[in-house]
Amino acid sequence: MTDATIPPPAAGPALLAAIQAVNASAKFNRWAGFEVLSASPGDVELLMPWREEAGQYSGFLHAGLIGALIDTACGFAASTLAGRVLASHFSVNCLRPAVGQRFVARARVVKAGRTQMFTSAELFAEEAPGAARKLVATGDAILVPVAAQ
Repeated sequence: MTDATIPPPAAGPALLAAIQAVNASAKFNRWAGFEVLSASPGDVELLMPWREEAGQYSGFLHAGLIGALIDTACGFAASTLAGRVLASHFSVNCLRPAVGQRFVARARVVKAGRTQMFTSAELFAEEAPGAARKLVATGDAILVPVAAQ
């Protein structure tokens, strides 16, 4: 993460604003169009609208962006409890072609340890805001707290 840090234990609107500030400070996240929809201790929801350049050769959301959404959502969920974190491992399971107008990643902290944070995420596709969500991918990440530099 960058100089925009989350001072745990923030809560409520302050926590959401802190996660949104970190998101806005990341050039890749701005390029991809990531938007933080919600944040509470141990949980985050992230949105990415469909863009044609995000597609792979068959027109589905590229697996690289699927991984980025899951990685980012898991990192933000861990950050709500630990501040700055760095992924030491993450994995992604693509369950079906990711087709939609919006993609929503929901991540949660499964176990918050002193040196490792275990997180899990689900990625959903939506045809429109409020439409039924289709589960398109799942993932897990292990994150480690890091000191600010």
